[in-house]
Amino acid sequence: MQIEFASSRQSTLGVEWEIALVDRNTADLRSVADDVLAQLHARHGSLELDEEHPHVKQELLLNTVEIVTGVCETVSEAKAELHESIVSIREVTDPMGIDLYCAGSHPFASPKSQPVTDKDRYARMIDRTQWWGQQMVIYGVHVHVGLDSRDKALPIVDGLINYQAHFQALSASSPFWGGEDTGYASQRALMFQQLPTAGVPYHFSTWKQYEAYVADMVHTGVIDDISEIRWDVRPVPRFGTVEMRISDGLSSLQDIGAIAALTQCLVDDMSTTLDNGGSIPVMPPWYRVENKWRAARYGMEAIIILNAEGDEMLVTDHLRMELERLAPVAEKLGCSAELADVERIITGGAGYQWQHKIAAAHGGDLREVVKDNIRRMNIA
Repeated sequence: MQIEFASSRQSTLGVEWEIALVDRNTADLRSVADDVLAQLHARHGSLELDEEHPHVKQELLLNTVEIVTGVCETVSEAKAELHESIVSIREVTDPMGIDLYCAGSHPFASPKSQPVTDKDRYARMIDRTQWWGQQMVIYGVHVHVGLDSRDKALPIVDGLINYQAHFQALSASSPFWGGEDTGYASQRALMFQQLPTAGVPYHFSTWKQYEAYVADMVHTGVIDDISEIRWDVRPVPRFGTVEMRISDGLSSLQDIGAIAALTQCLVDDMSTTLDNGGSIPVMPPWYRVENKWRAARYGMEAIIILNAEGDEMLVTDHLRMELERLAPVAEKLGCSAELADVERIITGGAGYQWQHKIAAAHGGDLREVVKDNIRRMNIA
C-alpha cells in the first residue's frame, strides 16, 4: 500500500472543536444536531442539498456538532474563524432554548441513552465496540499543523507524544462521569483509548513501516479507511498535516488559542530541528503510556517522565521551561499572546479544577458545573 502525503505549507494550521448541545433549563444534553445543521444549511444560501456546511459538521452523537476552520496562517486567524462559526450556531440554537457546552465530558448525562447519528460508519463502530462505543459522550479539540515534507510526519508524531502529558494536563476537563466523581482529571483520555486503533500511537522508523501497518489493518478488517486510525497524535496524509488529538474539550477560545499555539510552536520547532539535520527523541513505549495515565489521573499535579533516562518533573514546571524556550518560535509565528495564555491556564486552573470548585460551591449540583461552562463559552 502506498499512502501519498498531500502538499502543505509548513506550520499552517486548522482547528476542530467538538461542541455539545444542552437544554437551557435542565443543563442536560439535547439530541437536536440534525435540526441545528439543517437550519445552518438553509441559512448558508450557496449550498446544494447534498453539500455539507463548510465549517459545522455532524459528529458521532446527535447531541454534538463539530466546528472546523479552514487552513489558517496564524492562531488568531483560527480563533476568528471559530468565533464566527459560534455566532452562526447561536443564531439557530438560542431560539431553540439550546446552549453550547464544551468540556471533555458532560458531568451527569447518561452515556448509553444518547442517540447516534444515522450514518453507516457510526453504526458499524457501535456494533463492533458495543459497551465501550456506547460510552463515547466525550468532546475534544484537535489541532492540525501543516508539514512541508512527508518525512517529518512520523518523527513529529513521536515528538508530540513526548508532550502528551502537557496537553492532557492543560486541557483536562472530564472529572465527572454519569454523575460520579471519577477521581481522574480526564476520564475522557482513558475512555476514548478503549476503541480499536485509538490511544497512544506506535513508533514507526520509516514511512514504509507505517504503510505496512495501515495495509495490515485494512487487510484484517480492523479498519475500512485510514481515518479510522484514531490515535492521540496521527499523521493525516490527505491534508499533509500532523494532528494533535490529545486535548479534552475546552470551553473558551482563549484556552483553544493556547493549546493551538503550543502545538504550532512545538511542530515548527521540531521541523526546524529536522531541517538542521537533528533528530527527535523517541520515548520508550512504557513511559509514553505511563505519562498519559499520570496526566489523566493527576492533571496539573502530575509528575511526568521527561526522557528515556527516566528523569521526572512536575508537568507545570516543565511547561514553564518550554514556554520560555519556545518564545522566539511564537514570535516568528505570530502567536506570542496565545502561547502566553498557557501560563494563564496554569495559574488560573484547568477545566477539571474549575468543575470541582463549582461543584463544591453548589453542594455537588452538577447542573451548575454545566452552567458555569456555558457562561465561559459565552464570554468567548
